[in-house]
Amino acid sequence: MKQFPTITMRSGAAIMDIVCLDLEGVLVPEIWIAFAEETGIQELKATTRDIPDYDELMNKRLAHLAENNLGFADIQAVIARLEPMSGAKSFLDELRQAYQVIILSDTFYQFAGPLMAKLGQPTLFCHKLIVSPQDGKITGYKLRQQDPKRRSVEAFKQLNFRVFAAGDSYNDTSMLAAADAGFLFRAPENVRREFPQFEHTEDYALLRNCFDQAALVGTD
Repeated sequence: MKQFPTITMRSGAAIMDIVCLDLEGVLVPEIWIAFAEETGIQELKATTRDIPDYDELMNKRLAHLAENNLGFADIQAVIARLEPMSGAKSFLDELRQAYQVIILSDTFYQFAGPLMAKLGQPTLFCHKLIVSPQDGKITGYKLRQQDPKRRSVEAFKQLNFRVFAAGDSYNDTSMLAAADAGFLFRAPENVRREFPQFEHTEDYALLRNCFDQAALVGTD
């Protein structure tokens, strides 16, 4: 008979707690930065750490891809060589023993697949690329919904879950504000300066401690 691992949940309301994590910059490297370094197109290094408006950012990215005749396969080749950030896999494995964990990202399912496999297939909510079947060019993208990270957190809370969240960019801040407790992780100085209300850490062990301390609030 197949043996399943023993999952040890913390006492109290632990099973009612969800941790929501950003993906790029928190668990894996920034895909577009890696692609920019591979291609030498410096404009592609811009991320949601730099440009808060996601549509503006993506339209600029798609324009640069078109100008340089680059397609989906070119980005896939770079993603295939990426690895999770040092310590990310063990951090996520241990976190999932105590909390339900959802990855909320503004990446795309077509990009994230290889990285999700390397992280042990955590649950991921993100977006979808529109790729031409004729030439493999990326012609657009379909957002799951507007402000999806915040709205996901609000939906979990409507289901009577407590939600703790961590991210590193402008597009994470509405998620952090909506959560019962939100934390910045390895965020750049401009984001930390503009959002001082969120505790910041650059260490996985300290981030785990932030979640655990938040979980103790309101429990006996």
